[in-house]
Amino acid sequence: MNIAIDGPAGAGKSTVAKILAKKLNYNYIDTGAMYRALTLKAIQEGVDFNNTNSLVSLLETTKIEIIHETVFLDGKDVTSEIRTPEVDQKVSITAAVPEIRKEMVNLQRRMAKNTNVIMDGRDIGTVVLPDANFKFFVTASEEERAKRRFKELTDKNYEVDYEYILKEISKRDKLDTKRKVSPLKQADDAIIINTNNKTIEEVVQEILSYIKGEAIM
Repeated sequence: MNIAIDGPAGAGKSTVAKILAKKLNYNYIDTGAMYRALTLKAIQEGVDFNNTNSLVSLLETTKIEIIHETVFLDGKDVTSEIRTPEVDQKVSITAAVPEIRKEMVNLQRRMAKNTNVIMDGRDIGTVVLPDANFKFFVTASEEERAKRRFKELTDKNYEVDYEYILKEISKRDKLDTKRKVSPLKQADDAIIINTNNKTIEEVVQEILSYIKGEAIM
């Protein structure tokens, strides 16, 4: 069983996917974390993000693993490090490189083969797992997503500005939806889940109702 969950930044898809995976006892794969890990390494090594060849070469010498929701970059746990504002700003650039996406998609498909998987990202239902048993597109308004991201970062003691975060989310949406390769797009057969004014548990139960056949599709 493969379940694809797509949606824009800050819509809550990763949090929801993690909870669903635990409730269903499925493997959870956060594909966005894979791009974030490579972005983190590029930042650490001072790679020029305008130099596509440098980013592709970096991937060739990089090992990214996700084990029980822990993200490993070259054997090091970077689960927290990949969620910084600096990585937020650069990850869409990394994710837009065709050669990088091709390699990541191949890796993601291998992860989903012969096992029950819940995978979230930007192009899971359209590109990575087009034959997924269920496809969900989890979304929310830009303002709602900015509020959530602001709270997440301030809770971690980052000094951030709400208006700046809102602007960054809007910018990232444009980059993700307009990139030439595997843009953020709702699959034709995806079920839309709007998370505005809903708790995480309400969203989880809504998705579970579809999986269990209790909702009218």
